[in-house]
Amino acid sequence: MPVKNQTTETEFILLRLSSDPQMQIFLFSVFLVIYLITLGGNIVIMVVIKTDSHLHIPLYFFLFHLSFVDICYSSVTVPNVLRNFLAAHKTISVNGCIAQIFFILLSAGAESSILSAMAYDRYAAICDPLRYMERMSKGICVQLVSGAWITAFFYALLNIVFTLKLRFRGSNQIHHFSCELLPLLQLACTDTLTNQVVLLTSFLIFGSSSFLLMLISYIYIISTILRIRSAEGRGKAFSTYSSHLIVVGLLYFTAFFQYTKSSSVSSVVLDEIFSIQYSYSVLTPMLNPIIYSLKSKEVKTALRKMLRKL
Repeated sequence: MPVKNQTTETEFILLRLSSDPQMQIFLFSVFLVIYLITLGGNIVIMVVIKTDSHLHIPLYFFLFHLSFVDICYSSVTVPNVLRNFLAAHKTISVNGCIAQIFFILLSAGAESSILSAMAYDRYAAICDPLRYMERMSKGICVQLVSGAWITAFFYALLNIVFTLKLRFRGSNQIHHFSCELLPLLQLACTDTLTNQVVLLTSFLIFGSSSFLLMLISYIYIISTILRIRSAEGRGKAFSTYSSHLIVVGLLYFTAFFQYTKSSSVSSVVLDEIFSIQYSYSVLTPMLNPIIYSLKSKEVKTALRKMLRKL
């Protein structure tokens, strides 16, 4: 589906990037380090899970795929942002912009669904341990991950199909670090009501279902843990899903912070960092492997074994 035939603009200008040369160099250095840590940390997690037989269980099967999604999520936009930090002309082609939006939606949808699958896994382990292996067999785990990617693909494709019908004339300035669907709709010279309805409807269907699954799982998990009489038993049960709870909490907290932060406490650096963080998740993919490594005894043990071999 060619884009150029439908548009008069061939590229967009990303204006959210700082024009201060010193700030650009600082941000380039910061996000280059974050990106390298993200790649390194998630690759290590994937290698450890793949090579250690003790980690061949449903929880770490999902964690393996979450690490893969985190690498994809960061790689969709961060390399282009790093290039633009140092480039004189901070532009992206129309084709590149639409492709970037597709992969952002794909990665975001897959991550949300995989986190929901991990919440269900913890529910099965804590609330129904006797039937855990039946509920979370290898076949079911594969189906959950495949379903996450298929659902995310149709979520992204649905929005992109309608985006390809838009025409862009006049202003080609995007006030963001990367291409996002809502800012792009604002630049269209054709009616975008259909796009907005499709975006809202698909988000409510796909996003709400993932959130509700996590919420219901947490309600059952917390109620089950509170019924455990011994403090030691409650602590052990809580530790089995605390990592996942921290990761989900971090994701939604940063979203809440981004949309409610007060102008009195914001600064140029904070505004830049948090805008990037939630626009296409720079910090979360870096923190995920660190959180799971610190909170999981099995992962720490497997890491020590791998380091001894090296």
